Amino acid sequence: MISKKAKYALKALKVLAEQFGKGPVLISYIAEKEKIPKKFLEAILLDLRNNGVLQSQKGKGGGYMLRVPPAEVSFSKVLRIIDGPIAPALCVSMFFYGKCDDCKDEETCSLRTVLERWRDANLAVLDKTTLTDLLKAETAAQLDVLS
Repeated sequence: MISKKAKYALKALKVLAEQFGKGPVLISYIAEKEKIPKKFLEAILLDLRNNGVLQSQKGKGGGYMLRVPPAEVSFSKVLRIIDGPIAPALCVSMFFYGKCDDCKDEETCSLRTVLERWRDANLAVLDKTTLTDLLKAETAAQLDVLS
């Protein structure tokens, strides 16, 4: 399960993707539109900025905006920034590897094989899903409501 923080991050990024190329967006606008507590959102956006997903602009007319096009921001990147490892165990993590304390031999561990397949199945979706896909899904959902 993804954390509430990751869910809020994706919702905030959806708003910023909608506004891509139109200039900075105020934190208060994002918070109100997506019903995210403003202080919590500030911390989330700062994490995303510090990891190269967003840029910020201070002063009048300031706010946050995507640093790169929405199609270049994958769900896997966002989830790693906000929640850390995507893998179900550190021993199969691609970016946060850690040896299991209770494992005698990773090479013969049958559980590790299953966990690698689990990780790969999740990454097959998360690596290929971007903010552009999130915008398309929202548009499709809105059209379903109208019909």
